[in-house]
Amino acid sequence: MSFLVVQTSFLGDLVLTTPLIASLAERGAVDVVTTPAGAPLLANHPAVRRVIVYDKRRADAGFGGLWRMARTLRAGRYDAAYMAQGSVRSAALVVLAGIREIVGFNTSAGRFLYTRRVRYAKDRHHAERLWTLGARAGEAPAGAIAPRLYPGEAERASVDRLLRDVPRDGAPYLALAPGSIWGTKRWPHFPALAKRMAPVYRIIVVGGADDAPLAAEIAAAAGSERIVDATGELTLLASAELLARCAALVTNDSAPQHLASAVGTPTLTLFGPTVPAFGFGPLAPRHDTAGVEGLACRPCDSHGPAVCPLGHWRCMRDLDVSHIEGAVHALLHP
Repeated sequence: MSFLVVQTSFLGDLVLTTPLIASLAERGAVDVVTTPAGAPLLANHPAVRRVIVYDKRRADAGFGGLWRMARTLRAGRYDAAYMAQGSVRSAALVVLAGIREIVGFNTSAGRFLYTRRVRYAKDRHHAERLWTLGARAGEAPAGAIAPRLYPGEAERASVDRLLRDVPRDGAPYLALAPGSIWGTKRWPHFPALAKRMAPVYRIIVVGGADDAPLAAEIAAAAGSERIVDATGELTLLASAELLARCAALVTNDSAPQHLASAVGTPTLTLFGPTVPAFGFGPLAPRHDTAGVEGLACRPCDSHGPAVCPLGHWRCMRDLDVSHIEGAVHALLHP
């Protein structure tokens, strides 16, 4: 048997698709269609036979790109396709590829092209929802929905270089992920938290190059000698390796929490305009979430708007630094 998994959505969604991939790999070979940004995350993954890069925004844009990719997939002679990303374009891709069994959620835009529709369970974590696409029956057994990534020697070497000049004073690493592509998801008090935690921990700021200004604010508040700025310095898979070396991660509702879950790093996720009930919370063996309860306007969006629709942004502004500091200590010292 050979299977195709299509996941061209956000990077966090790709990480949460790895339990589905691992489940399918128990029955046959699994190839994965994903984006240029997502493809490196699946390097070294033992459940993935082949990663197929679909650059739907650039090189493979339009019908011409869709047709070329479909011809590539047709050569794979897949027994079934699992639509972890549910657009009409993705569904059309596997139809054009001649894959006869197409499995996806009953709420997806491309569902009219599927041969089997699986109920989208709003009350489940998204990793479990995705896992059910390939499930024969029943609920996920314990541990089945834990995502997994596999940093290799190249990633370990990259992290070794980043940390080479960090003083070895015995202080554990505490990772902070202050960024998000969604403006209202960014907790504004990371600098204050870093200042409180820096006497005990060596603070590592993780994120992309666009998060460098946030890292600079944290360094200014906590003292640059206690901060390791990793923003824009590592690949995503190397960032997972870095998180694996940290005592814990404090993050917004964004991709780093899923990287941490995939390497087992204790995680505290801060939720503002979104809530854990959406199904995208942390899955690390030890984890917790924090959010301002009792706000009538929360949640306000499935992702998080660029600015607060009501102008007050209390869902993040009112999330107290002292509370988060205490939650970090409780996470690390249960």
